[in-house]
Amino acid sequence: MLTWRHVTEDDFPLLARWLAEPHVARWWNHECSAEAVARDFGPSLRREEPNEDLLAHLDGAPLGLLQRSFVHDYPEYVADLAPLVDVPLRAMTIDYLIGDPGDVGRGLGPAMIRSALGRIWAEFADAECVLVAVHADNVPSWRALEKAGLSRAASGEIEPDNPVDDRRHHVYRVDRPV
Repeated sequence: MLTWRHVTEDDFPLLARWLAEPHVARWWNHECSAEAVARDFGPSLRREEPNEDLLAHLDGAPLGLLQRSFVHDYPEYVADLAPLVDVPLRAMTIDYLIGDPGDVGRGLGPAMIRSALGRIWAEFADAECVLVAVHADNVPSWRALEKAGLSRAASGEIEPDNPVDDRRHHVYRVDRPV
């Protein structure tokens, strides 16, 4: 069973370990020192940032990280997406990772994304849709989105998270169920 809770400072060592895992580091391109994790995840924890960081647990064990926010809270992200897709005012976005390599390739990513979407629809009555931009070469990520029910809405150029990547991205969308 998947459960969720907000990230706490006690989770920072776990996040640092996950961010250092090669399957995560490749796409998140994030510093994993204790200082960097505190710097980058602390503002969300203290509500100084408009996004939320949540830990997914599977049967009580940490599984992955989810970040969620309204797209319009990040004007630079709107600027990236708007040339490719319509960005409704109450569109949300997610970013996610499965932490331990042993949990990758077991269908847990799509399950985690589906569960996250269910929480968004339940907790954010004004969320119109969820938009997610994924690098075109990150096949496991965009396949997980498809398996979770999102559809490719566009492909185009967006500034990559990792400077080793080119600008090719796919944008996925799912609308609030009626």
